[in-house]
Parts: sequence; structure tokens; C-alpha cells
Amino acid sequence: MKESKLSFASDYMEGAHPEILRRLAETNTCKSAGYGLDMYSKSAREKIRAVCRAPEADVFFLTGGTQTNAVMIDALLRSYQGVIAAETGHISVHEAGAIEFGGHKVLTLPQYEGKLRAADIARCVDTWREDANRDHMVMPGMVYLSHPTECGTLYSLQELTEISSVCRDNQIPLYLDGARLAYALACPKNDVKLPDLAALCDAFYIGGTKCGALFGEALVIPRHNLVPQLFTIIKQHGALLAKGFVAGIQFETLFTDGLYFSIGQTAIDAADRIRAALQERGYRLAWDAPTNQIFVVLEKKQAAALSERIEMSFWENTDETHTIMRIATSWATRPEDVERLIACL
Repeated sequence: MKESKLSFASDYMEGAHPEILRRLAETNTCKSAGYGLDMYSKSAREKIRAVCRAPEADVFFLTGGTQTNAVMIDALLRSYQGVIAAETGHISVHEAGAIEFGGHKVLTLPQYEGKLRAADIARCVDTWREDANRDHMVMPGMVYLSHPTECGTLYSLQELTEISSVCRDNQIPLYLDGARLAYALACPKNDVKLPDLAALCDAFYIGGTKCGALFGEALVIPRHNLVPQLFTIIKQHGALLAKGFVAGIQFETLFTDGLYFSIGQTAIDAADRIRAALQERGYRLAWDAPTNQIFVVLEKKQAAALSERIEMSFWENTDETHTIMRIATSWATRPEDVERLIACL
């Protein structure tokens, strides 16, 4: 019997953590209020406020990451403003122009292993301000980061603090995409915690879709009523769930007994094992990414041969004969699949 193809293409290939499925089954026939006004969502909000140490925070549960990014960027920007992002940022390359579709330009800056530098952000804002033709140009109006980045790398607390300082000096909001935040929190090299995000960012979201939930993200706005009528804006963007209690139950579960803080450990352990095996066998990593995403440089023939047995994600061609492929682990990665992947190498 032929072995099934291994799937390491992304971290949203599985359904949901068993504890979430148990809670969903347990509450399945309970009638709940809609649109996030239910008791489960209320409980989840209180738990998230507590772990973020942000008692006044507004917390909303949205359908997915692209919707959350589109909602918050549209809500925080004026019509004549754009959002600063790394050239490799998710909103720059992997959201099909969703931000531009909403009427705002993504102002890309050079990336350093997926990250922005505070000095480059300051220079971008200063360049616009000092340009005599600025009234004919898109004004930098906010900054978008992700942690981990699209390249699987991490901002240090110092880097994040410096970027936050530039944003506050220039009175522009800082927004952080936390689609894979559980994998950052589980990584030994990470020194950024949820209270740090609440203190340094104007808004951020805690990823569920890639981190053990069936779907959904928890948007956290530390300063209450920063965006009046955000509920309405979410609905305008098609990101408001009628059955909001389904998302509420999931996040209440993720933030009970520290599940969200431990759920990423399986992915980190598996990725570390695979990284070590790649390096032992002479494969070249594209850059040092310590979280659950691994970027390996392969000859195209080699990539094609491995892809017969392992489902990976294409990242980019580096030249005519080489390509970068991504291997992603998740909260549900099985040790036996890791060993099978290593055997394929």
C-alpha cells in the first residue's frame, strides 16, 4: 500500500484542537445571542483582557486574518492615507490586494529577514513631511507589522519598542498581525509577551485560524473606543459572524488553563527537529527562522522530487536553478510525520 503524501504546506491544514471540539459539541444545542453578544464571547473577552493586562480593551472576534487586517487598516486610516509595511508583509504580497481594494495604498519598505526597522519608518514619514509635493502623495498613516513575520522571524522587545516610539512620536497607529502569535509565544527566542503588545500597539490580533481554532481571530484594541462604531465597520466588511458565539467558545477555550500559551509548543519542537535534520544533511536554510516555518533552498529538480512525497509551499525562485520552499508545522503535527519527512530527505 502506497504511503499517503505528507502535508507540511501550512499551519491551517487541520481542524481544531480536541478541547475546542469538545466544548463546541458540549454547547452545540445551547441557544445563544448572536454577533458576539453571548456569554461565551463575554467570558473570552474578560480572559483576554486579563492576560493582556488591558482591562479597558475592546475585543472583537472576526472571521479570519485578511478580514481583520482589512477592517482595522480601513478603520484607522483616513481616505488619503496609506499603511507602511515590509515588502514581504502579508498585506503586501499574500492578500490579493485586499487593502488596496479597500481604498488604501500599501507603502512598502525594505525588509530585513521579514522585519521593518524603526529608522526606516521614521525616514519614510519624514520624507513625506518634507516633500513640497506631499499634497499630491499618499500620506503614511499607520504601520503594519506581524509577529512572527511572514518569514517566520521574530521582533525583539527592543525592536518593537523602538518602532512603537517612532509611531507615537509621529502620532500614527501601530497595528500588529498575530496570525501565528501562539508560535511566537511558544518559541524560546521570543521575548515579546501579550502585555507588551497591549502596551506598545494601538491594535493587534491574536490568531486562532492557524493556532488551533476552526477559524477566527481575536482583535484587541487596548484603548477603549479608539475606533467608534467598529462593530458597524466590521459588518460593512462582511467579517461579522451571526453565530459569533462559535468564535467566542473557541477563544474562551484557548484562554482557559493556559492552552493558547502551550498550544504552539508541538509546532516549535517539530520545526526544531526538522531544521536540525536539514542542516545535518547539508541543506541550506534561506534565513534563520526560529518559529514554525522553515525556508529551505533547493535545486528545482530536488524540490520537484521531494514534492512527490512532501507537500510544501512554494516561496520564491532565487535563480534559474534554485527555489525556496516552505515547510510549516502546526499545533497538530505528529512526531511520526516528522520522522517520515526526515527519512524523505
